Amino acid sequence: MFKKFFTIFFVNLFLLNYSNANIEIKARTAILQDFLSGEILYEKEPDRSIYPASMTKIMTSIIAFDLIKSGDLRLDEKFIISEKAWRLSTAGYSSMFVMIGDEVTVEDLLKGIIVASGNDACIALAEGIAGTEEEFSIMMTSKAKEIGMQNTNFANSSGINDPDNYSTVRDIMIMSNYLIKNHPKYYKWFSEKEFTWDRTGGDPITQGNRNPLLYKNMGADGIKTGYLAVERYSLASSIERNGRRLVAVGSGFETKTERSRQSTKLLTYGLTNFDLVEISKKDNPFSKVDVWLGKNNSVSVYTKEDIYKTIKKGQKRKLKAKVIYEGPIEAPIKKDQILAKLKIIYDQEQIGEYDLLALNEVKKINIFSRLMRSLNYLIWGDV
Repeated sequence: MFKKFFTIFFVNLFLLNYSNANIEIKARTAILQDFLSGEILYEKEPDRSIYPASMTKIMTSIIAFDLIKSGDLRLDEKFIISEKAWRLSTAGYSSMFVMIGDEVTVEDLLKGIIVASGNDACIALAEGIAGTEEEFSIMMTSKAKEIGMQNTNFANSSGINDPDNYSTVRDIMIMSNYLIKNHPKYYKWFSEKEFTWDRTGGDPITQGNRNPLLYKNMGADGIKTGYLAVERYSLASSIERNGRRLVAVGSGFETKTERSRQSTKLLTYGLTNFDLVEISKKDNPFSKVDVWLGKNNSVSVYTKEDIYKTIKKGQKRKLKAKVIYEGPIEAPIKKDQILAKLKIIYDQEQIGEYDLLALNEVKKINIFSRLMRSLNYLIWGDV
């Protein structure tokens, strides 16, 4: 047996001029991530504590989506509007304009939260799911910890003023990623530009989405705005273009205009200064390794996860994938057996290492065939 390796080169046939442009985002704190690779492309004090305002409603929606997915909640289920929920619709906050005693479906409440940013809808949903908003807030914080939001506490379901309702842009990014990955069907609601609620005892109310990026021709499809006087303007945003998604979160924009302009600038920076490269798709054949004394002379190997890398624009020629193993590998080989390592090299530095597993089993040949194979090897050196 001997160590074998071979290299796969990822070559960009249309190399673009690389621009190492440094940008400054006019926000107190901001972060930009390439969604598929997980690479952070820009950050500015990403762990600084913020009041997330209406970005809190992303988690409110996640709790409901998780329950729908598990079968514990239905979209057509109706919740009765309490006085507490109704009062928020009359207090000058963003509202769905519910009335006491209304019976509203979960679907309408969710769209009232996601599109119209209704604080009243948040309380109605929270009470319907957990009994009280306080109990629902505990569920939100627990979920935050579960998905890796280490610097977040939720004190209410809407994000209205409360010093105990805090987070960071990094945590909001983690929350946004969870939403997009785990609930792609319902995530589409975040791109809807308006919502019409055919309310009880009154004319239908149509409200527009407050996310300014949805109205630009740039591929934005979410996620959620926020505003508090103490925090100023905030936005969790996402863009998808040609199969590539970027997620940005910023807080402390001084004006609505700056929120829109700076978020656009941040997303555009990610698109124009970096390339996303697909290395491997999970459970699909990636390469083959040699087999000794097996009914097949080779076996396909795969990775258990999708592998993407984000690199500087026009630098794909520096990206290599090396398959390394001690081989040929003697049969029998079991399906899903780890056979090799995949090492990702960029500009002569290793940036990732992954297991390569057997896609199929390979049985050992019978004793007569093994003798003939060994004889050929002794005579001709042919394995």
